[in-house]
Amino acid sequence: MTLTITGQIDANASSSPDNIWLTSPDTAQTVAWHEVAHRARDIACHLDALDLPAGAPIAVAAQNSIGSCLTFAGITYGGYLATPLNLVAGVKVLNYVIHHSGVKVILVSDDHRALIEEAISSMDRAITLIRLDTATGPEWLMDAQPDAAPRHVPMAETAGLLMYTSGTTGNPKGVILSHGNLLAAGNNVVIGHDITAADIGMCVLPIYHINGLCVTVMGTLASASGLVIPYRFSVSGFWQQVEANNVTWFSAVPTLFAYLLNDEVPVTIDRDRLRFARSASAPLSPEIHRQFEEKFGIPIIETMGLTETGAQILSNPMPPAARKIGSPGVAVGNEIMIGDENQKPVPANQTGEILVRGDNVMQGYLDQPEETAETITPAGWLRTGDLGHIDEDGFVFVTGRIKELIIKGGENIAPREVDEVLLEHEAVLEAAAFAVPCVNYGQSVEAGIRLKPGRDVSEVELAAHCVARLGKFKSPDVIHVLQDLPKGPSGKVQRLKLFDLVHGNGWQT
Repeated sequence: MTLTITGQIDANASSSPDNIWLTSPDTAQTVAWHEVAHRARDIACHLDALDLPAGAPIAVAAQNSIGSCLTFAGITYGGYLATPLNLVAGVKVLNYVIHHSGVKVILVSDDHRALIEEAISSMDRAITLIRLDTATGPEWLMDAQPDAAPRHVPMAETAGLLMYTSGTTGNPKGVILSHGNLLAAGNNVVIGHDITAADIGMCVLPIYHINGLCVTVMGTLASASGLVIPYRFSVSGFWQQVEANNVTWFSAVPTLFAYLLNDEVPVTIDRDRLRFARSASAPLSPEIHRQFEEKFGIPIIETMGLTETGAQILSNPMPPAARKIGSPGVAVGNEIMIGDENQKPVPANQTGEILVRGDNVMQGYLDQPEETAETITPAGWLRTGDLGHIDEDGFVFVTGRIKELIIKGGENIAPREVDEVLLEHEAVLEAAAFAVPCVNYGQSVEAGIRLKPGRDVSEVELAAHCVARLGKFKSPDVIHVLQDLPKGPSGKVQRLKLFDLVHGNGWQT
């Protein structure tokens, strides 16, 4: 196994020069591995001409495209630090990320130039903007021809990716992943899903999010397999893109599975070619899981990952028959431990914090040594902040987030338990429970829901549905019917922002 992205690109170009890595379903453009290597070297050499030091952060502000994938490849190939910008984070967060990262060069597509110009308008340092063409990559400002080879040669420990967390509380943290971390993350996907060079994955999540980047981009890079990369996810065009491009697997989030499930347009699927779908970034409701498989005949492999681990840490096994619905699976490519408050292991089926250790675990948070030390133990275990337990077969079951736990009258209530009961109701498309301050109990339970198109249901009916399954103590006191639930770029519902949406700012968990 190669140890750097540079080495992996060169190895793929040598062993499979004419095999296609990137396909755009929007333009029918394709890029083979020998072209990838050429473009990566070209981008790296042009960056060298900007006289940047080795490891300098270089930001990318662009939607999913062949050009943005080639740009990521070129930045890392040349030993620089790729810094994707979250395009839905808002101007304030973008300003913080650009300032905090120390970025001086931003490669930006036309669609997002105005946003980036606004975000840097108050900067106290010069920022160079270089146009990024979605088909070909950067359009350089200099006339000089690049050197034949990049100036910097990255090593396994060289930082390759600086990706900021979604920042559900406070400012986002800059997660540093090395070349070794990124390749380990990509190989965990390959091993977990039996991906070979003959497979073709499809990226429907933004590559400025860890799932889109490390699962589909790094997974296909590590396996020298194909990647179909549409500009954006489209419910109406999804299955046509899958069929037209011979896709064998894709990775999505529960929200997208719900959208596909509730779309009434008839679809045609080659179930022999499309091996599986992969769910991550948020727990998948068992009800949506079962309904999707019944409707489309495609197995969903539920997984779990974090930005700090380059995405995947757990996966249900292949073949799908060996899985356990409701669990994100077993450890793949890393170690998992359920720890007590002192990060010591607890017995099977006992709840504690989920901890992970392996080659995919981040180097740390940029310029935040205290937060890094709090997150990574001296023994190398990364504290995920998730609560759960492991059964006798090694399957992990997630019960909630430590900071999202609802503590009512001294009793812990996992929001996910409430979510899943609400999702069992035939009228509910999305659901998220959250804590609300309460004089009598400290905290009480409320929930936000989104209804399926054309459906209606009373709060009284929903309340009765919850009480029948959860009991009155755990059931939401109030259920808010909303047009949409606040989500991060991965599609994960942000419970703290949901509280603010319903009740206004002013309370912090």
